[in-house]
Amino acid sequence: MIPTGPDRPAIPLLVSTPAELRAATATLLDAARSRADAADAGDARLSLGLVPTMGGLHAGHAALARAARTADDVVVASIFVNPLQFGDQADLDRYPRTLDEDLRLLGAQGVDLVFAPAVEDMYPGGEPLVRVSAGPAGGVFEGASRPGHFDGMLTVVAKLLNLAQPATRASYRAYFGEKDAQQLSLIRRMVLDLDLRVRIEGVPIVRDHDGLALSSRNRFLSDDERSAALVLSRTLAALRDRAARGEPLDLAAARARITAAEGVDLDYLDVVDPASFAPTAASGPAPHAALAVVAARVGAVRLIDNTTLPAPH
Repeated sequence: MIPTGPDRPAIPLLVSTPAELRAATATLLDAARSRADAADAGDARLSLGLVPTMGGLHAGHAALARAARTADDVVVASIFVNPLQFGDQADLDRYPRTLDEDLRLLGAQGVDLVFAPAVEDMYPGGEPLVRVSAGPAGGVFEGASRPGHFDGMLTVVAKLLNLAQPATRASYRAYFGEKDAQQLSLIRRMVLDLDLRVRIEGVPIVRDHDGLALSSRNRFLSDDERSAALVLSRTLAALRDRAARGEPLDLAAARARITAAEGVDLDYLDVVDPASFAPTAASGPAPHAALAVVAARVGAVRLIDNTTLPAPH
């Protein structure tokens, strides 16, 4: 990576239209090239990193931005609460919108530019008539519980990847959290199937001190609900330990443990292939390259989590 210098502002540059995004990205890449030339970096190739978010940022998003800052010369983040991903208007209205706090968090990680469009900037003709379909893999697990969610997610991610595409010769990466494992799997497949010129980087789950996976929705949990929610990460950890020892996973018992937790309504707990999200073993030892995935509603808050199951030693 070519250093971008110590004079980066504490608050990133904020733009709201696609034209502003393209112009600002080009300017930042030109500046990075000038610094590279001044440092006599030769023919070093520039790189741009994109961190798409819906805002309501926390330490997990900060980890995405840090990963991009470590690898890339120019870092762009987007903040857009995408209405196509919400089947419930109340859920859309409730999603946290904390732009000032988000800008400070992103600035602290060294993000150069934030693209925060209005809905009419992203969808100038109204709701798009042409959308990206997630296919059969988008209709299971999260897709079954939230019909249309992944079609809406892939549609906006495809647009963001296109809008932030460097116009000059530069490598291009986009960063997504591994907590949203099914989302990450579908984005990788979309990039492969549509020949998009971007490298997708997964960033490991960030957990709180007690093991709860960080989520923008955690702020809506009461103290008792937050305590109850720990059954999700603890059950996944127990499955991971059983897999490492080569023991049968016994998903029925694991599901019963979650169901027994007061205030926790289990949606699913399963073991899947991380690429296709096809279910794998239900009771025997974990197969190679397996992922345990869980979703549950705790009070009024829907939470998801996952863990990789290691092959037995």
